Amino acid sequence: MVRVKLVNVTKRFGDVVAVDDVSFEVKEGELFTLLGPSGCGKTTTLRLIAGFYKPDEGEIYFDSEIVNDVPPYKRNTGMVFQNYALWPHMTVFDNIAYGLKLRGIPPPEIIKRVKEIIEVIGLKGKELRYPSQLSGGEQQRVALARALVIKPKVLLLDEPLSNLDAKLRLRMRGEIRKIQKKFGITTIYVTHDQEEALSLSDRIAVMNAGKIQQIGTPLEIYEKPNNVFVADFIGTTNFLKCTLVEASKEKGKMVVEIEEKNYIINEVLENVSAGSELICAIRPESVEIYDIDKAPKDKPVLIGKVLFMHFLGGIVRLEVVTEGGQEMKVDVRRQPGQRLPREGDKIALVLNPQAIRVFKR
Repeated sequence: MVRVKLVNVTKRFGDVVAVDDVSFEVKEGELFTLLGPSGCGKTTTLRLIAGFYKPDEGEIYFDSEIVNDVPPYKRNTGMVFQNYALWPHMTVFDNIAYGLKLRGIPPPEIIKRVKEIIEVIGLKGKELRYPSQLSGGEQQRVALARALVIKPKVLLLDEPLSNLDAKLRLRMRGEIRKIQKKFGITTIYVTHDQEEALSLSDRIAVMNAGKIQQIGTPLEIYEKPNNVFVADFIGTTNFLKCTLVEASKEKGKMVVEIEEKNYIINEVLENVSAGSELICAIRPESVEIYDIDKAPKDKPVLIGKVLFMHFLGGIVRLEVVTEGGQEMKVDVRRQPGQRLPREGDKIALVLNPQAIRVFKR
């Protein structure tokens, strides 16, 4: 296992800056995910680590060794591509063994290692099948086995589940996590799927326009986004116009006003003064609803009208417009026999101030 560190790495393609002054460190044995929309630079970053591209600026380290000028085949990384890149004319066994043969591993050792990894990925008995005779999930496991069998220092996965259907994707991400932990291998995973990143990762780096927006655990990224982009990209977030009433740096608190209701927030923004127009962000699950006549008297309450209802299994998502004209999504966890509001009903909305994040406009 190794640590992977990028220091001020930049990569340009003509006038396009694909990776812009990126720095992060991946710990030994960690599953670290690069997450962001298409074109944000995450795959380019992965290819820089693999050695397929050379950075224009900055350094890439494997432990204490700078690998900028080390060719891909000498970095000992295992790569799993989006399209799996399996040889169609080779059997499962031969596809997995291919990298070992290139490295000159003796045949008895090749047979031993391939059999071991086939057992791990659950394809025993299918060694002589060709890729065309396998399901999408089985092909994905062969690609993963081929990357792992060479015992790489670092495992690199470039959107490996994007070609699978929803149910298979859910199952395979669980298998990838188990295999990664079993081998304890340092892994860097690229995806645009927020749910995938949150469920798989030890830590996540959110990227946009070639830059790192935030690095943290899934919980930190979800509950404490650094900026509006991260709050908007990760999951579903309501953004409400608000105004700063007062702030106390000593107490680490500020009061914001949303539609003439005051909320005490346990954070203080820098370089803002009373009267500043801000953005308050809150997740749909952090809003409680009440019948208007049963709303709590000791908490600030917004009044809203239900526009639409969406049945999502365990929850019902309400689309609501407040009296101030702001649209919100509210998630209500379903209970047997529970009476839910109907479209057109007016309801009371109670926002959990502990879950509100405040950003500058």
